[in-house]
Amino acid sequence: MDVAVIGAGAVGQLTASFLAESGMSVTLVARRQEQVNELNTKQLTRINVDGTKTVQNVVSTTDLATLPPQDLLVIAVKYGHLQKLYKQFAALSSDMPLLFMQNGLAHFEEALTLPQKNIAFCSISFGAQMMGQATVQHRGVGRCKIAVERGDQRIFQKLLQLQNSLFPVELVRNAEQMLFEKAVLNSLINPLSAVLKVKNGELVTNQQAFLLMETIYKELTEAFEAIEQTIPFADVVDLCRKTAKNTSSMLTDRLQGRKSEIETIVGVILNKALANGHNLPTLRTLYHQVLAIEESGERS
Repeated sequence: MDVAVIGAGAVGQLTASFLAESGMSVTLVARRQEQVNELNTKQLTRINVDGTKTVQNVVSTTDLATLPPQDLLVIAVKYGHLQKLYKQFAALSSDMPLLFMQNGLAHFEEALTLPQKNIAFCSISFGAQMMGQATVQHRGVGRCKIAVERGDQRIFQKLLQLQNSLFPVELVRNAEQMLFEKAVLNSLINPLSAVLKVKNGELVTNQQAFLLMETIYKELTEAFEAIEQTIPFADVVDLCRKTAKNTSSMLTDRLQGRKSEIETIVGVILNKALANGHNLPTLRTLYHQVLAIEESGERS
């Protein structure tokens, strides 16, 4: 199976590594030629959760337009970069299956305007961190959920051969619901960790942070009745513990002076809640705090 992974950040590199390890032929598409050169010279290295290293032979390029035909295109860039790629995706063959790995919900309807016949979405809970241009650290085992929104599910079932204890893959039915539930989880963890500058585990061990997370959860359950059944608070706590040493993507963006995905994750949740007559005051305060930090151009 020939697979191209668009995006050579932490998520893209970790995914590409496990795809290659399962025997697939993988091309990794990066933005910068400097990174491509290093990946092609040193190869893609994964530091496993137990500290061991795995090196995979993947081909790297910056040129999406000249990719040979692929059995699957995995899009692992952040939402902000995704906007610049839609035209290129639209120019590809309509037979090219697409798998989107973005956080939030903003990309869901946008992606479905593309001409491709087979489109699926992915929700991830594993931890990954860049340790250099050609090295990624696997910082926590988490499930990779895939939901087919349009087309032939059998195409994406081939990804089940990825299955191993370090990278579990699961096919689920409702893509929009899957993305919504992941956005809720992200809303409980990411903005709070970003504002407080703490790793995920401290949201459980720090009493005041824990109380804030409980308050946000209560607001969300009042706005969306099904959340208590689909995302029990115990699961949120368990996720924080499993990813205790992880720096959330939103905190990473703050530390590196980048614009975060606050709008596509929390902004969408706030709008959905408001449509139900709920303001989510605690989460909304965190939302504006993150935006204020970004507007100030703070670099740590």
